[in-house]
Amino acid sequence: MKHIRKVLSVLMIAPAMALAAYPEKPINMIVSYSPGGGTDLIARAIAPFIEKYLGNNAHIVIQNRPGAGGAIGFATLATAPADGYTIGFINTPNVITIPIEREAGYTIDKLETLGNIVDDPGNFSVHAESPIKSLKDLAAAAKAKPGEVTYGTTGVGSDDHLAGLLFSRIAGVKLNHIPMKGAADVKTGVVSRQIDVAAMNIGEAMQAVAGGAPMRQLGVMAAKRSSVAPNVPTFAEQGFNVEMSSLRGIAAPKGLPPAVKQQLVQAIERAANDPEFQKKAVGYFAPLRYLSPADFDAYMRKADGEFRQLWKENPWGEK
Repeated sequence: MKHIRKVLSVLMIAPAMALAAYPEKPINMIVSYSPGGGTDLIARAIAPFIEKYLGNNAHIVIQNRPGAGGAIGFATLATAPADGYTIGFINTPNVITIPIEREAGYTIDKLETLGNIVDDPGNFSVHAESPIKSLKDLAAAAKAKPGEVTYGTTGVGSDDHLAGLLFSRIAGVKLNHIPMKGAADVKTGVVSRQIDVAAMNIGEAMQAVAGGAPMRQLGVMAAKRSSVAPNVPTFAEQGFNVEMSSLRGIAAPKGLPPAVKQQLVQAIERAANDPEFQKKAVGYFAPLRYLSPADFDAYMRKADGEFRQLWKENPWGEK
C-alpha cells in the first residue's frame, strides 16, 4: 500500500514538475524588421520582463529577420517548432496583407496569438528642412511632379504603404513608393534625404526625433491626436480622411502545448502591465494597448476579412 501511495504521489506531481521545467533553454524572439526600429526597441524593452515572470532563469534572445516587408520573419516564426522556444512579434497589417497578395510561406492560421503590446498610428515625416510643412504642401508637390515625390515604407502591403495609397487616391496624386527593410531604414532614408517622405508610425517618428533625427511630422492617421505627439494634427484635421495603425503583438507557431502557452500568456500579460516596463515604453514613445490572445486573434480575423475584400476591390499591387 505504501508503494502504491508513493507511485500515485509521483504521478500527481509529475505534471507540475513538467510545467516548472519550462523554459529549459533560451527562447528565441523573432523581430521581422531591422535593429533600431520601433518593433525592435519594444521587443528588447519587454523581453527582460517576460523573463522575470516566466521564472526558472528564463532567457530570451532577440533575433532580427528583416526583409520582404516582414514576410521573412513571420514565415520563420510560423514554421518553427511549436515547443515554446520560438516566439516573435507580429505586425499588422503586414502579417495579414502579405499572404493575401502573394505566396508568403505562412498564413495567419499558422500563428498562435499570445497578446498584443503596442497600437501605433501611422504618420508622414519629412526632413526638418524640407519645404513640405503640411499634407496640403505634400499634395501640391506631388501634383507639380507626378511620380517623382518618394515615400519610404516598411514594405509592400504594410500599414505605411496602404496609407500612402489612400492618401494618393484622396489627394489625386501619384507618389513613388520605396519599400525598405524596416522603420530604422525609413528614418535613415528621410534624414539622409534619399527619400522625400517617411511613412512611419508616430511613436517611431517621435522616438527618432528624441534621438536627434531632424524630422518634421506632417500628420497622424488616427481619429484623434496621439498622446505621444499632441501637437501633430491628424490627417482628418487637414482634410484627408486616412486612419491607419499598426498593432505589434507577440505570437508563436500554432499548436503550443497548453501548459507552455498558459505560462507565456501569463508572463506576457504581467510584463505588459508592469509599471517599470510601461515607463520604458513611454521613453520609447510606444503607445501601449494590451490585448488578450482572444481579443488579439479576433482583431486579426476581422482585419483579415476587411483586407481580403479591399484586395478584391482594389489590389495594392507591387508598388
